[in-house]
Amino acid sequence: MTIARKTLDRRAFLSTAVFAGASLAAPAGFAQTLDAGVVQHEENAYTNMRRNMSSFRALEWQPYFSNLKNGAILVDTVSRALHYWSEDQSIYRLFPTSVPVSEELTRRGRTEVIRKVEGPTWSPTPSMKERNPDWPDFVPAGPDNPLGTHALYLSWQYYRIHGTHDTRKIGRKSSNGCVGLYNEHIKELFGYAKVGTQVLLI
Repeated sequence: MTIARKTLDRRAFLSTAVFAGASLAAPAGFAQTLDAGVVQHEENAYTNMRRNMSSFRALEWQPYFSNLKNGAILVDTVSRALHYWSEDQSIYRLFPTSVPVSEELTRRGRTEVIRKVEGPTWSPTPSMKERNPDWPDFVPAGPDNPLGTHALYLSWQYYRIHGTHDTRKIGRKSSNGCVGLYNEHIKELFGYAKVGTQVLLI
């Protein structure tokens, strides 16, 4: 990609580099025009951005499932992404997620969707209540519900793939064991998934 203008402000340069897939090697004389500390800070920011982009990528289903009967969901707790493939392979979706806050709360392995609920209610698990005794025993469906607008219940007790009204949680270690999606994304996934859809957490 050729940059026609000789002078670029640093934000424009970095934005161009991101979309072009370019390295951060600046044009001759560019670094001398900027404060060295600012350049280093923005190089570090770009490096982190590039690392995040490389981990959040499309995957093929074959390394993870022997077949796509009833569709398949893969949750990658490292890249914090959920992948969905339909049984006939006509649909593939990739969504950002929240993941559990600690290894102790993280469960990995194979399970499946056993129930689908629109407008789920929520109650803390016994261990949650023990850690947070002030939490309510029951929260009805609505804007204060931690499960958001839709929930897929898994065969593992207390584990769900669900929405969240708190969008700050997505992309972070922020759950007590469940996998959270933006409400618009769980609504879409809810429409694709069925009781019996395979689920693998890695």
